[in-house]
Parts: sequence; C-alpha cells; structure tokens
Amino acid sequence: MKTTNDGGPAFPVIGESNHPDGGRYLFNQGMTLRDYFAGQALAGLMGDQTIKAMPDEFAESAYIAADSMLAAREGKQ
Repeated sequence: MKTTNDGGPAFPVIGESNHPDGGRYLFNQGMTLRDYFAGQALAGLMGDQTIKAMPDEFAESAYIAADSMLAAREGKQ
C-alpha cells in the first residue's frame, strides 16, 4: 500500500522541551503541507468562475495539484 506524502507540518514550530535532557521537539503542528497546498489550489480553482465543476471535483483537483507541488519540491516532476 502506497503512503501519501503529506509534506510534513505546514507551519512547524520548534520549542524547547521541559524534559531534563533539554531536547527540542515540534509542537502545534497543525495542518500538513499537502493540506495547505490543496487549500491554496482550491481557492484558485473556486475563484475562477469560468470553471464549472462539483465540489468533489474541485477537491480532487486541488489534491492532485498539491501532490504535484510536493513532487516538484522533491525534484520528482
């Protein structure tokens, strides 16, 4: 089964741990980069009044665009 690359957290925040080892960790990760990219693509798609589609078609297209953006970031496109 193929795992979808979600790009990791869109807006990671590094914080100091209260743990005695003083390690660093990510917290408040929020949405994934894939979701952020899809949301941006969705806004553009739905803002174009010349495109006529159902909401599920917009959503699918937005995630296709997001996956393409993630692949481009990794030099796989």
